Amino acid sequence: MDYLKTVVPSQLFAERGSNVVVINPGSANIRIGLAQQDAPVSVPHCIARRTSQVPKKNVQDQLLNSQVTTAQHMERERAYDIIASLLKIRTLNIWIKYMGRVDVLPPQSNNKKETVIPWTNVFEKRTSSYLEEGSSLRSGETSIQNEGTVKDEPSSTEPKYREYICGEEALRISPTEPYCLRRPIRRGHLNISLHYPMQQVIEDMHAIWDWNLIEKLHIPHNERHMYSASLLLICTFTLRKIKELLSLVLRDLCFSIAVVHQEGLAAVFGNGLSTACVVNIGAQVTSVICIEDGVTLPTTQITLRYGGEDISRCLLWTQRHHQTWPPIRTDSMTKPIDLLMLNRLKESHCQIREGEIEAVAVVQSYEEGVPPGSHKTRLTALNVPPMGLFYPMLLVPDVYPPPPRTWFSDNEDMLEDTWEFPRRPDISDGYYSGSSGIFPMWENYPVFQSKPKKQDNIGLADAITKSILSTGRIDLQRKLFCSMQLIGGVALTEGLISAVEERVLHAIPSHEAIDTVEVLQSRTNPAFVTWKGGAILAILDFTRDAWIHREDWIRNGIHVGSGRKYKDSYFLQAQSMCYINS
Repeated sequence: MDYLKTVVPSQLFAERGSNVVVINPGSANIRIGLAQQDAPVSVPHCIARRTSQVPKKNVQDQLLNSQVTTAQHMERERAYDIIASLLKIRTLNIWIKYMGRVDVLPPQSNNKKETVIPWTNVFEKRTSSYLEEGSSLRSGETSIQNEGTVKDEPSSTEPKYREYICGEEALRISPTEPYCLRRPIRRGHLNISLHYPMQQVIEDMHAIWDWNLIEKLHIPHNERHMYSASLLLICTFTLRKIKELLSLVLRDLCFSIAVVHQEGLAAVFGNGLSTACVVNIGAQVTSVICIEDGVTLPTTQITLRYGGEDISRCLLWTQRHHQTWPPIRTDSMTKPIDLLMLNRLKESHCQIREGEIEAVAVVQSYEEGVPPGSHKTRLTALNVPPMGLFYPMLLVPDVYPPPPRTWFSDNEDMLEDTWEFPRRPDISDGYYSGSSGIFPMWENYPVFQSKPKKQDNIGLADAITKSILSTGRIDLQRKLFCSMQLIGGVALTEGLISAVEERVLHAIPSHEAIDTVEVLQSRTNPAFVTWKGGAILAILDFTRDAWIHREDWIRNGIHVGSGRKYKDSYFLQAQSMCYINS
């Protein structure tokens, strides 16, 4: 204890962080790295697998309805009018007359090479360090199939397709190539459906995480037993999903020990706080949760089904609304490279402030059978899309089916106390699932429709206010309203902090004795603060009481009365908070 109070933080990270891998699978991107590093590697959490299916699907997603209904369109128009009035933007008719025509460059423009996102090379590179490890990197039936494919015609000089491609490269594959894109996580949940079964989801996650460990962190399989894993998960992950991910980390990826932490808790540690209202604005999900003295308050949790990708889609809609988008077929729902382009435009141009916000930008077109083209145009109303956080009807998030009934109705989550499970002797290693049976059989269960929860449709300011007021204590409420913490990639949006402060202050009911709100400045990159907090928690948890050993998980499970709960990882303030603030 005395050593921990006197040791230099950099020395502690160097000593204990060299063999701890911190994994934060967000709603669209996975952030992974060694705890001793200053920042993680951030990679799109997706995989494109080679397919021979005819007709071919470019994207395997469980999209129910990507078309905006008439009612949604009317709500979006009303939301736009409200935002335009608040931001003092010209009306649509005046703007069209003012703008005139779009300046479109021909696809053969000289600066095309500098601006166009390149297509991915889908053929194998013999010098790749990942391919040198051979088919041993893959598991199960997939490994057997891939192994046979790799060994066919070893002397042939004809280029061979890569069996799967991960990360941003997967988003940049031409639609003419024989690949199908998959995203294992959608809107804060495992992307499960009758068309994308649980076993396939886990296999894809295993391939993505394994590829990151080898290619990005350079940790081969034969050294995994020397490493620990710290999992940082969003609050929407239920108990059963967490158990599947623990099996993935301990059984399939072969880490020696692992621990699970909730993203909100890790975020406050990442900024050196003990009490805060954590607002995590991710790519597909926005979550709000309050932390008091290093302990999460489950009743304050609110999850909103919109995020940065919805703002990017709204940017496209806004430009078409103003007739400033070039006459090209941009489809962010079925063409991943288009969404990648829109995300970059959003990050570089969108902001929140009053007045006419416009910029000259180059947008790209990606059509089948035609080389990518560049189109120079004047974008306008760039302050409208991020305001969709406060008026979510402007975003019209896409609709996806919920998980099967047994998963969707699972009320146990990572904030509950019921985290002990007896092991069934009739279940083999690797399929231990407590008292509810073997999860890979879930795909035979029916999928049902459900209406979104009410909080799905409320704005960010109302969600923050509702979360903090639910604590019920005026002293804590005042402290939380002055300790709001914005994290996630969208938190980097210029002008968002002042907009949140202003709108939260107006959202507080007049009868509440609160007149001051403040968003705390992040001490590190808001996109990485959760990952950094997970690294701190992993290093300061020196007693490892909350850590789960691989042997215990695979062979013995977690026995009733064993005294070990995953939940213990949320109550580290007694040993950690005194050092985080010292």
